[in-house]
Amino acid sequence: MLLKDKIALITAGASGMGRAGAEAFAREGAHVIVVDFNGAAAKETVAGIEAAGGSAVAEVADVRDLRALKALADRVTAEHGRLHVLYNNVGIPGAAGLDLTEEEWDLGLEVNGRASFFLSGYLMDALKAADGASVIFTSSTSGLVGSPFSPMYSFTKGGVIALVRSMALAHAADKIRVNAIAPGSVETPGLPGFFRVDDPEEIERRKAAFFATIPLGRASQPEEIAQVALFLASDMASYVTGVTIPVDGGITAK
Repeated sequence: MLLKDKIALITAGASGMGRAGAEAFAREGAHVIVVDFNGAAAKETVAGIEAAGGSAVAEVADVRDLRALKALADRVTAEHGRLHVLYNNVGIPGAAGLDLTEEEWDLGLEVNGRASFFLSGYLMDALKAADGASVIFTSSTSGLVGSPFSPMYSFTKGGVIALVRSMALAHAADKIRVNAIAPGSVETPGLPGFFRVDDPEEIERRKAAFFATIPLGRASQPEEIAQVALFLASDMASYVTGVTIPVDGGITAK
């Protein structure tokens, strides 16, 4: 029970890596606040956690709406008084190339960067009150090595890495550790969006071609990312802060 009696909040917690993280945290004793735009999926995730004997609650929020995020943070602070784990997992592939519309630019920046930045600030008092907290961000290998197909995605995910270093320094004295996970390819419902085509057969061909470039020869499963998040959330990582951990099957080792 690595997170016994801890309060944890996960954004984009209703599917993929977020759901796997929520389930892992709950199995280890945390009360998990599952935040997602899809309310039905968030409730489904919570129902699964409760059926397995865990504790969780669903919160519906559009992360582009800062007022909604502030209201969420206020509710969490008022109800629990403290927050031990904040897992800023939300993110989208975003538009490809450099010929973006203003709306595409805003969407990528707001979801991949602004939302987690502001939510962390809104919850800072609750994190400080935990007397030992962990903030985890989802970055990407594209933030470490760059993506030739989606500069916007690399831009936002690279910014997350810089933010993690800054926050780790700023809040070390508050007993708040701040780290990031940089996944490579993960078998989630959102993975096809990275291949920029609609044809299922073409998506499978592109997936196979890309997976062949991964030293371990496959994509990761959401649970494999969740285990690293669990490590960072727990006291096993009590002396780890300001780092980004690639979980990529060896892509960034090349």
